[in-house]
This record gives sequence, C-alpha cells and structure tokens, in this order.
Amino acid sequence: MAELLRHRLVLASNNAKKLKELGALLAPVSVELVTQGALGIPEAEEPHHTFIENALAKARHAAAISGLPAISDDSGLCVDALGGAPGVQSAHYAAVEFPAGIDREAQRALQDEANNRKLLAALDGAATRRARFVCALVAVRSADDPEPLIAFGRWEGEILAERRGAGGFGYDPLMFVPAQGLTAAEMPADVKNARSHRALACAQMLTLMREVWQLG
Repeated sequence: MAELLRHRLVLASNNAKKLKELGALLAPVSVELVTQGALGIPEAEEPHHTFIENALAKARHAAAISGLPAISDDSGLCVDALGGAPGVQSAHYAAVEFPAGIDREAQRALQDEANNRKLLAALDGAATRRARFVCALVAVRSADDPEPLIAFGRWEGEILAERRGAGGFGYDPLMFVPAQGLTAAEMPADVKNARSHRALACAQMLTLMREVWQLG
C-alpha cells in the first residue's frame, strides 16, 4: 500500500488551486497528487446534504474509475444567520449562465463573484455575521475500502460587508478571521495554509495516513 501511494493519489477534483493547496499541505508524506481530470475521470454526483457524505462519494468515484487510491475534500461556508447555508451548495450558491466558450477557470471566477453578491444580499440587516469555513477530507485505498480515512476542519470567522484582498478564491475576500486580523484573501499563502479549515483537516489526515496507512 505504501509503495502504491508513493506514486499516485488521485484528487477527486479538477480545481487547479485546490490541487496546489492540498499538494502543499500533504507534502510531508510521500504522495503525488494527480487530479481526476488529468486521468479523464468525470466529476462525481454530489447529492448529499453533508460534507462528509459528498467527500466520500467523490473519493469512491475517483478510485473506482482510476483503480488507484483517492482523496477528496468537500468544503464550503456555513453561516449561522442563514441556518448553515450556503453549506454543501457553497460552490454553486448563485445561479449563473456562462457565456459560450469560456474555460473552467473563467467560469469559476464568474461563479465566485455571483456567490459573493448573493451572500452579501442574504446577510443584509443580519444581526450576526458569524460563519465558518468547513472541510471534510476523505481518503480511500480503493472504491470499496471499508475503512475510509475521515478528517474534519472548521475555521471560524465572520462575513464582512465588502470584499478585502486579492488572494485565495471563493468566499475568501469576505471571510474575516479575527485571530489574524485579515480576510482569507489577504493572508499570505503560507499563513493561510497553516491555519485554514483545509490545514486543520489535512493535519488530521496526515496523522491518519501515518498511523493507519503507515506512510512516511
């Protein structure tokens, strides 16, 4: 198992920024992340209401088609005043019609902008703007692995009334983290990678990979 993982671990995502971020966070163990898109694997359905269930579904899907171990995260923003929304719908919170012919990254940029506008409108006049980024990270040795590794991270903050910062992606420009005095989009990558919801989940995952999968 360890020898196999030293070669490839399929990331059940086609997001280049997520590949870079998770690749850095998982660098302490001997794995090479490759996106499912690079292997011609289509995106999985995400029909569930919880982050953990969707992450598991995506990891099993990637492992079933690739025949390799796979890892997936399902992450998003949960806002108290909105009953936990946008939650698992965070990536597609707002309805967007994309112009014909634009590439995936351009679509993501348009979607992010629409999502942020909808979130600000939904919170207009809200008594509290408390929120958290949530990340469920699931790794499987195979599609029928009965013992998936499951890690979970929460990053607490509050939603600002206007965007700040040019880094990150998604809701990062609106998510203010009091502990750092910055939005997620204002933080240097090394600071964000050390403290974010994915960082917290990855720290748990590294421990699980070393203890259960015996990776070095």
